[in-house]
Amino acid sequence: MANTPSKFVKYGPADKPPMGQWIPLSIQHVFAMFGATILVPILTGLSPSTALFTAGTGTLLYILITGAKVPAFLGSSFAFIPALIAISAAYGLPYAMGGAFVSGLFYTLVAFIIKKSGYNWLNKALPPVVIGSVIVVIGLNLAPTAIGMAMNDASGNYSLYFLMIATVTLALTIIANIFSKGFFSIIPILLGLLGGYFFALIMGLLFPQYALINFQAVKDAAWFGLPTFALPKFNLVASITFIIVSLATICEHLGDTLTISKVVGKDFYKDPGLHKTIAGDGLATLWASFWGGPPNTTYGENIGVLALTRVYSVYVTGGAAVVAVFLSFFPKFGALIQTIPSPVLGGISMLLFGTIASSGLRTLVDSGVNYEDKRNLTISSVILVLGIGGGTLSFMIGKDLTFTLAGVALATLVGILLNLVLPKEQA
Repeated sequence: MANTPSKFVKYGPADKPPMGQWIPLSIQHVFAMFGATILVPILTGLSPSTALFTAGTGTLLYILITGAKVPAFLGSSFAFIPALIAISAAYGLPYAMGGAFVSGLFYTLVAFIIKKSGYNWLNKALPPVVIGSVIVVIGLNLAPTAIGMAMNDASGNYSLYFLMIATVTLALTIIANIFSKGFFSIIPILLGLLGGYFFALIMGLLFPQYALINFQAVKDAAWFGLPTFALPKFNLVASITFIIVSLATICEHLGDTLTISKVVGKDFYKDPGLHKTIAGDGLATLWASFWGGPPNTTYGENIGVLALTRVYSVYVTGGAAVVAVFLSFFPKFGALIQTIPSPVLGGISMLLFGTIASSGLRTLVDSGVNYEDKRNLTISSVILVLGIGGGTLSFMIGKDLTFTLAGVALATLVGILLNLVLPKEQA
């Protein structure tokens, strides 16, 4: 996996921006991850403040384990939502946290095996035709989320008003990204988000029936509060369920790590090493389980920020982690961020998620994948349809539990299997 740093890089992984740029750049990453990070605990009955705390501290732990070389941000994993809901309903939240703890241990076991045996076998299992296609799926799999936020109101109905706000936000972000000079050229997402927010606020003042921003929750929220904590408990069903889900999320980790490598122009599989990135991801999840937070994963939203801004500083993602921890102790600030209207986030996401998919296309092009070879065409075709079309593998585990493997994870696993079993054309 040869990667060449772009001459247009503004800050590399080891570069420390001036404080006047550092803080806004970090806040930009917080805006990118915030919605998804708090959505997982909202859906699974966990505490959003705790999720912010474990995302921030988990990212700092990841940075420590990887030697401050990978500018990744870790947030709440969507892949574990079915397991969290099912285990919590059947056995209680502490047992779901126990499953997350075991998942973290499983990650570290896989990391140990890779450290001892190397990762060359991964190049055979995950050639560019698989990885490039998976990266495209990672970006486009998020596309319905972006479009839903941009076009649908709280009831799920199409809204021309929402689309207008999302379009203005997207346009402002594109203008900031293409035409801004100097410092403003590296915070296009923050500029677009603030512009979209104030546009939505003004429209709500002019037309109260369309107001989307309500500050009542901010007024009601306390200035200071501690996240709610929970210690894990263990049983066999919860442990097995989370281990099986981990097989899928490790595949996602491989794709995310390679995506970051392609975006940044450095081979993170080699330095700091895939064993360290997997261990960092796993230990962050293990850590979260002690505090009642959802399992963590590297965030595609923040990879999109890296690709769009070309600011790859670990200091920036580390700063975002500190901000996340800070917000977890000040519910009023968290409530303020939650007032960002859905269409504003949708407008930003349309560009961010598309940038991730474009990185996958670049991987396929740069690697010279030959689509006249029917083997490559077959592998990519199946990955894209399964991943984007919503392919699902579902079966029962234990007492009233259903294990589901879908989307990116299923597409990745099937792509790996196809690559291993399909014969290569003889030269």
